[in-house]
Amino acid sequence: MASHETRPPVGGESRTIRVEGAEIGSEASFFLVDTDPGRGSLLHKHPYAETWIVRSGQVAFTVGDETVLAAAGDIVVGPAETPHRFENIGDGPLKMVCIHPRPTIEQTNIAPA
Repeated sequence: MASHETRPPVGGESRTIRVEGAEIGSEASFFLVDTDPGRGSLLHKHPYAETWIVRSGQVAFTVGDETVLAAAGDIVVGPAETPHRFENIGDGPLKMVCIHPRPTIEQTNIAPA
């Protein structure tokens, strides 16, 4: 399994696990994010909505033109075809589940401006 793509590190590391539903007989895929402060995903989009469940830590989501701050217990949804990314803005590890409602993850990375 490949790990989630991240920006060049500010420090720390990512221990994120990618699970393709097709590999385990599921209609859904997901990432189990476990990443250090300053780490996050590249700007990207999907042809479906993505749901994030924050388990611990603090995170800033960029979803389209909005910034959404979230912490443990929060659930955030990014609409289909909307560019988005996340970054751990806390002092400790960020742990969350990123749910993709497809047997395989379909992602288009967007070049930085």
